[in-house]
Amino acid sequence: MTTDKYAGKRFDIHKEKDIDTAVLETISFEYPGTGTEVVYETDEFTFVCPWTGLPDFARLTIRYIPSKLLVELKSLKYYLTSYRNVGILQEHAINRILNDLVRLLKPVSMTIEAEYKERGGIRTKAAVSYREHQ
Repeated sequence: MTTDKYAGKRFDIHKEKDIDTAVLETISFEYPGTGTEVVYETDEFTFVCPWTGLPDFARLTIRYIPSKLLVELKSLKYYLTSYRNVGILQEHAINRILNDLVRLLKPVSMTIEAEYKERGGIRTKAAVSYREHQ
């Protein structure tokens, strides 16, 4: 007799409200108007599928032209780590990051890109951009 011992198996899945935006901090950017491009990359961005609780892993790239503020890197690491157990779709994660960082930094422009590890034979890439209104 075979039984599906995995039926109904789920892991603890946190809600989007558990993403810690309060941890984000800024520092002054002393060269506004120079067109300086700042790029942060990590291979360690992870969150979980909102339906199964199984992990998604991505190479995340944050690219922006600051106006007057930079994100403090330690705070960015803690912010990104707060996604670890959050159930969120791949396409929603990058939009959420963009919205949170644009609200914080008010940059000239910003692009968030993610290259997700293959799952079920499909690899996903997603990108979203913001440009301030002139």
